[in-house]
Amino acid sequence: MPTPESDALEELLSAMVGCGAPAESDAWREFARIARAAAETDPDVARAWAAADRTPAALRRLAFFLTEFARSEPAAGRVLDAWTRRHAPPPGGPARPAPRHTNTIDGTAYIQGQSVQARDIQGGIHIHQQAAPAVPRPRQLPPVRDRLVGRDGDLRVLDRLRSGRCAGARSLLVVSGFAGVGKTTLVARWLHGHADDFPDGQLYADLGGHGTGEAESAGGPPAPHGGPVPAAAVLEAFLQALGVSSVPAETSQRVALWRSVTAGRRLAVMLDNAFTAAQVRPLLVGTPGSLTVVTSRNHLTGLVVDGAAVHRLTALSTESAVELLAAGGGGARVEQAPDAAREVVALCACLPLAVCLAAAQLAIRPHRSVSALADSLAADQGPLDALQLDGDSVVRTALDTAYRALPGDAAALYRTLGLLPADRYDLHLLGAVRADREGRTDAALSALVEAHLIEETGPGTYRCHDLVRAHARRRGEDEEPAARRAALLDRFVDWCLATARTAERLLTPGHRPVAGDLALPDTVPAPLDGPAGALDWLDTHRSALMGAVRHCARTGRHARCWMLVDALWPLFLRLRPTESWIEAHRLGLAAARSDGHREAEDRMLTSGAIGLRDAGHHEEATRWYALALENATAHGDVRQQAQALNGLGHLALRTGRLPQARDHFEQALRLRESVGYRRGAALSRIRLAETALAADDPGTAVGHLRRAHTELTAEEEHYEAARALALLGRALVRAGDHDAGTARLRAALAAFREAGARSQHWQGRSLEWLGQAAQERGDRAEAARCYTAARDLYAPVSASDTERLADRLRHL
Repeated sequence: MPTPESDALEELLSAMVGCGAPAESDAWREFARIARAAAETDPDVARAWAAADRTPAALRRLAFFLTEFARSEPAAGRVLDAWTRRHAPPPGGPARPAPRHTNTIDGTAYIQGQSVQARDIQGGIHIHQQAAPAVPRPRQLPPVRDRLVGRDGDLRVLDRLRSGRCAGARSLLVVSGFAGVGKTTLVARWLHGHADDFPDGQLYADLGGHGTGEAESAGGPPAPHGGPVPAAAVLEAFLQALGVSSVPAETSQRVALWRSVTAGRRLAVMLDNAFTAAQVRPLLVGTPGSLTVVTSRNHLTGLVVDGAAVHRLTALSTESAVELLAAGGGGARVEQAPDAAREVVALCACLPLAVCLAAAQLAIRPHRSVSALADSLAADQGPLDALQLDGDSVVRTALDTAYRALPGDAAALYRTLGLLPADRYDLHLLGAVRADREGRTDAALSALVEAHLIEETGPGTYRCHDLVRAHARRRGEDEEPAARRAALLDRFVDWCLATARTAERLLTPGHRPVAGDLALPDTVPAPLDGPAGALDWLDTHRSALMGAVRHCARTGRHARCWMLVDALWPLFLRLRPTESWIEAHRLGLAAARSDGHREAEDRMLTSGAIGLRDAGHHEEATRWYALALENATAHGDVRQQAQALNGLGHLALRTGRLPQARDHFEQALRLRESVGYRRGAALSRIRLAETALAADDPGTAVGHLRRAHTELTAEEEHYEAARALALLGRALVRAGDHDAGTARLRAALAAFREAGARSQHWQGRSLEWLGQAAQERGDRAEAARCYTAARDLYAPVSASDTERLADRLRHL
């Protein structure tokens, strides 16, 4: 919700104070009717009205939330504005009638002896002024911990930003970041370290931008009010700290005096927990020798116009978060259970505040294991409620406060993010699931970025912390009707399926999708920039795609489930996410059976068996292939019979049963040729070539591979053609033709780096074979280079391949 302008807030507050002295006044009774009406629909106003005991703090809080409510409800705003205009004092005028005669004595003067005030005083009055007492230099920064974990780089960034300011320019830094990320601690530590640079003092104010100050995370007191603190109150405190004994009543006069008093001084001013740029501007110090540092959960981009340099503080690395967990109370238990410690900090999203609270639970229970803490955080409603300070769930409270401050459309988008089974978002996805035909999503995203509830990871792509996503999901489940939630998730699944089908056509044009009767006429897929864009989309959205598969399986959307798994074939083939491959096909197989779709069941069996085979689950893969072969034979499906035979042959090849492998591949080749399936026939020839290489017959392998490469190139199957080329290069090297073989391996490596055939796995295999060729001809340096590059490519996708390459390097 937009922040009320400070002048509107002050005007309303002045009117409330001016009419509120006699509680029975007509003005106050009229105001009470307006406030009670607002309280019926706005819970913040209701709480503030219930606590409005006429103290300045309570009235200020009520004025803030009323002004906020008025900006979101125009009709109510007009009523409140009319009342304010009638009862607010004139601009620059006093709130009450001024007395006709006044005598003012400066706070550093005194009248000695008895005195009588009797209207105008005439005669010889002697006023003696004594020297003002010395005012200590203010040192108001909150205390900091002895040790700051994982923030050395951020401290260096702040040093660099400060030193990079132009001579004579205002020094203004903004440190922004999510609640609990440690902004207050970082800035306070940094300013403590530079105390000597500011001999005239260090001032601190918690601006209360989000209800409770983040000073709590640094051990300091919470904000003094339930809402943003007006600049006038901060200026009064600052001026008094600098020795000003008579502070003007008007905000504009305080601002002018603040600028005069700070002129020529070298001060550090820390403005913690700011809400808006407008709240900060009256407090800025303009002299070059001084420094203002602002912390906020919002970006405060408006201050960039004022010359601010901005540093965004992110969560700790996993290693630093584990170190903080140990230092905060985990000690030796953390060192003895590193895996459990990493699980704990992951559940805390590596946020310092959450990690410190988790560490405190270990500190107060010295016999509790780190594993038990991890189980506790993962159970029930998770760390949102488990991590508490003085009985309050601080993480949830901080997120609740940030959520309540969002504009309506941004709050709705926040709930949508939580309901989607995804960890990455983009404009195409969100526009599709929200059916956004008015282009409002971009503006709502900007509001969420400004509030640090999500972060932009690239042009038009976003993500949020796990804790934020859990909170957003809870808000969505609590506030969105069930029918709306279901419709939103249906649109999400349909968008995933439509875009996955587009990617499938671009990446594997020869892969025949299983026929289904589900049309998606109203779904606009994400635009994909050719094969490279399709593979990037699959890689970026793999978590969301698996989330869609799981959602369909869980909610009985059987056809959508197996269709989506089938459409994700290029994801599994190119990127080889083994665990997701197996999980998706197990869910897809169950869905196809529930849907009564035989062809879909057979496809799930043969495609899923490949994932099982690659994971080393040979017995289960054999059962899947055998069942697929039995089904296809019973229904006379020749292509599916060949697919199952090809899979059984590959399993025999993997387990060293070469004659059985050759028989299966030859049967599959005959079946595929009988129905004119050229692509399938070429793939069977590749398998026969691999069998010949395993039997140390490279000449036979070369013959099969030359033909397979020619046929696949003609079919424009770029990925499969590149595989045939790489194997051909390997076979030629094995046959003794090193030059021709190496040339083809390098050509295949280049192809696997291009968009049409890009594959990290096959880049690794090509480099490994190039390394073997170099080793065979005695070039150990080239072999080591190729093996190292192959090992690094295998590392994220295959532990067994990585270990094999590491062993080659050890024995080189």
